[in-house]
Amino acid sequence: MNYRNDIRNIAIIAHVDHGKTTLVDAMLKQSHVFRDNQQVGELIMDQNVLEREKGITIMAKNTAVVYRGVKINIIDTPGHADFSGEVERVISMADGCLLLVDSVEGPMPQTRFVLRRALEKGLKPIVVINKIDRANSRIAEVLTLTQDLFLELATSADQLDFQVLYASAREGIATNEPGMKGKDIAPIFESILEKVPPPQIEAGPFQMLVSNLDYDNHKGRIAIGRIWRGKVAAHDRVVSVSADGALTYGEIDEVFTYLGLKRLATTEAGAGDIVAVTGLGKISIGDTIASAERPEALPRIEVGEPTVEMTFGVNTSPFAGREGRFSTTRQLRERLRRELETNLSLRVQDTDSPDTFLVKGRGELHLAILIETLRREGYEFEVSKPEAITKVVDGKLMEPVEDLIIDTKEAHIGILTEMLGKRQAQLTDIRHGDQGNVRLEFRVPTKGLIGFRGAFLTATRGEGIMNATFLGYEPWQGDIVSTRSGVLVASEPGAAVTYGLNNAQGRGLTFIRPGTFVYEGMIVGLNPRPHDIAVNVCKEKKKTNVRSSTSDIAIKLTPPVQMSLEQAIDFINEDELVEVTPQNIRLRKKLLTETQRLRTIATARRSVTT
Repeated sequence: MNYRNDIRNIAIIAHVDHGKTTLVDAMLKQSHVFRDNQQVGELIMDQNVLEREKGITIMAKNTAVVYRGVKINIIDTPGHADFSGEVERVISMADGCLLLVDSVEGPMPQTRFVLRRALEKGLKPIVVINKIDRANSRIAEVLTLTQDLFLELATSADQLDFQVLYASAREGIATNEPGMKGKDIAPIFESILEKVPPPQIEAGPFQMLVSNLDYDNHKGRIAIGRIWRGKVAAHDRVVSVSADGALTYGEIDEVFTYLGLKRLATTEAGAGDIVAVTGLGKISIGDTIASAERPEALPRIEVGEPTVEMTFGVNTSPFAGREGRFSTTRQLRERLRRELETNLSLRVQDTDSPDTFLVKGRGELHLAILIETLRREGYEFEVSKPEAITKVVDGKLMEPVEDLIIDTKEAHIGILTEMLGKRQAQLTDIRHGDQGNVRLEFRVPTKGLIGFRGAFLTATRGEGIMNATFLGYEPWQGDIVSTRSGVLVASEPGAAVTYGLNNAQGRGLTFIRPGTFVYEGMIVGLNPRPHDIAVNVCKEKKKTNVRSSTSDIAIKLTPPVQMSLEQAIDFINEDELVEVTPQNIRLRKKLLTETQRLRTIATARRSVTT
């Protein structure tokens, strides 16, 4: 077997916020792929607007640097568990991986997940204990915990022989020993060249697995992947092999390789290269592009099943069609189908209603990012409350279960254990740290985490971080009783006025400001009591002959509660929807009129008594 010693392919994997993208920044800057006077900023690979806003990597990305004459292809992957499908999708392109572990937090749930996937693929690991510059770092303990994790997950003895480096990605330094003073990240580059195996070169005609797709207005669809066999050049005749084995013949227009943030056109690329090719219109992630002489398919990319589902439907509120450019069933269906081409963790199914689709994803954030993306593109639609996906195994109803890790202050232990106990969570571990910090580990059904994040932030007063990772399916433990209070529902359409909102605030918290247009059935506030209340926020003060000119000015309203998209999705109950438009996020009842809602409640009560 031959090897290409001029190339290394490596994926950077870690738990969220352990410094992957910051390390890529340092690797790009110190490899001099940018001009000396070029302003590139930080988090260079996170160019997506949502990635910048959320502060997390959402999509896996490719880049490359050259060190000592060797081209190092780097795959930056997401760290959040909801985007694990991105890791599974691109990890097959690499021969080795940099596993980043925070010097304070140590191995986290997603660390376990990504390392398991890397070891299953046979990737050569290099452990980087990052953020060693933090005052409360515990390097020796984190190294022990990482070694224990390898002992648990390794599939062969060779995988236990891994190199450990110590780094501060933010400062752009790395060392081979803790306590050493670093100058740059050259030790990481040296370890990659020494420890990561070069790509194997198999004899035979061209063969490439598509791991990602991109689109250009002029070049059309761009297929991205690693060449496993042979060579490819512009104008080569090739064939794409789909999931069902269908063959589609075509011609390569252009071939690109990566360097820094650029795609560089090349005359020819060979086995081991990660390339982007154009000219093939009908191509999907997981397809094989091969020589027309020998159209053999590579094993397709396997991605884990989704755990959470919700419905996406055409907007049916009285304000439908006013604020969005795309609001029809056909437009929504086409956009969701297009998303399936690149979002492998997503599933979309038709429902009994022609205007509603069942969308399944890896978690609430996974689906919330999709909703926000569609909203910013001009789509107008409505979504339901997320629900855990159940399945029947051997006649038993099974539900997804997750490993939940919470880092917070000791003062919040009581309230958190009480809240999670009501959500069928089981406390499996508790560790006390310095300065009153504590780490709690729970085993909790996925349904128990739906809507928990907002309550968690309130209970901990922002002094807590929670992370969850899917573990598997276990027998159904029963329904969880909703702990949310009732809501204030608009009883009349129109524009909300100060007088009407002041009366509503006597019943509870409000979500809207004066001048906001509402419709009957729209949720305008929160009632502290368990039941819903219909309020008329459009009601004006009756006019009289004797009236003070400053009487309305004297009314002072409490500032309304403003919810983000994620908070709105967490907040709603089963009988409610979130109306999503490019301009607004509204909460509403599925049944808009109070008469319909009361009739439904009465019917449900009669069915229970009979």
